[in-house]
Amino acid sequence: MTDIASPSAARAPRSSLLLTLAVRYAMVLVMLAIIVFFVVQSSRFATVDNLMTILVAAAPFALIALGQTLVILTGGIDLSVGSVIAASGMTAALVAKSVPDQLWVAIAAAVAAGLLAGSVNGFVVARLNVPPFIATLGMMTLASGVAFVIGGGAPINGLPAAFGTIANTKVLGVTVPVILMIVGILALAFIMKRTSYGLRVYAVGGNRLAAEIAGVKARRILFSVYAVSGVLAAISGVMLSSRVISGAPTLGQGYELDAIAAVVIGGASLMGGRGTVWGTALGLLLIQTLNNGLDILIVPAYWQDVIKGVLIVSAVAIDVWATRRTSR
Repeated sequence: MTDIASPSAARAPRSSLLLTLAVRYAMVLVMLAIIVFFVVQSSRFATVDNLMTILVAAAPFALIALGQTLVILTGGIDLSVGSVIAASGMTAALVAKSVPDQLWVAIAAAVAAGLLAGSVNGFVVARLNVPPFIATLGMMTLASGVAFVIGGGAPINGLPAAFGTIANTKVLGVTVPVILMIVGILALAFIMKRTSYGLRVYAVGGNRLAAEIAGVKARRILFSVYAVSGVLAAISGVMLSSRVISGAPTLGQGYELDAIAAVVIGGASLMGGRGTVWGTALGLLLIQTLNNGLDILIVPAYWQDVIKGVLIVSAVAIDVWATRRTSR
């Protein structure tokens, strides 16, 4: 006799598949729902000019979010990026004011400052085995202090007009920061998907001991992701300082939280080993689209923080639930 599967048995795998797909693409569905809502609520939202506004606002966060992605994939966290932005931006402003005819020197000095901060983080985490939260929290305080020291407790103004061209120059109607964001996303997506370095980062985050047994130099990988995070934060600091042609010691304050939010909302696991660059890009655009739409609708800033907080908690809850479900 031939066994015939019951309708309920056939529906079970199908419903399970639909649920899995819904969880996997939850943020895409949320993004689409938010866009539709804002399009219906305001005619100002669905315009080319507003799209460019969203991209320009997202660009500085994109670089630090990409660095944060690497760090979180290894199971770590970098709380210092906001302060590194400030210290690097102040460094660039100070050098640009001292050597107005050599902008590349200002950029190089800022990147060197970010690399130094990231390298210290990497050394403390990888070599001294200090928990990332503690190591980067210390650097956050240190870099913030350095930013104030550089300017003597005040912003650095009176910068050469050429300094503003770094971030305000347009190529085919697109500003340099937006171009850097797009190039950064594409480059890092390729590295993480197609190179052995990307595989090693995932391996260290997934199971460090197993990765080391397989021959992966886990300490080098950990050091590198924090160094890269510092460099990207420095570039972001230069872009932000150039945009307003000024160096501010409070520049980048709180940016680390939005960067972490973008990575988590994009589907990365805080436990490490799972996440994608494209997910981070989606999370970043979701946050910036939400901010932009709520600003257009004149929603108070404190309610915007509440909504972002709900999104972060929901994203983490979905991640934990999905992890438990697949491990059964």
